[in-house]
Amino acid sequence: MATATVPETKQPASNQPAPVVLDLGKHRRKRVKQLRRGEGKLMTDILDALDELKLAGTLNASAQPVVIVVQEKRRKMKSLLSGF
Repeated sequence: MATATVPETKQPASNQPAPVVLDLGKHRRKRVKQLRRGEGKLMTDILDALDELKLAGTLNASAQPVVIVVQEKRRKMKSLLSGF
């Protein structure tokens, strides 16, 4: 499940909106690779989350920076003695 946050920082002198951070958590390496190519389940999750943010009014219709954070799960190390 995606978590969206809007940082509570002071607005700079220019009229740039604050960035929205979308944290998707940890996912398998395969899903992260698919996301880099613009495909897969994570990409559809991101598009759905962006639609929800637009409907809720958190995300402006004009251009606003969105930062997407996804961590790759660590691989399990195979032990040399695992077969014994």
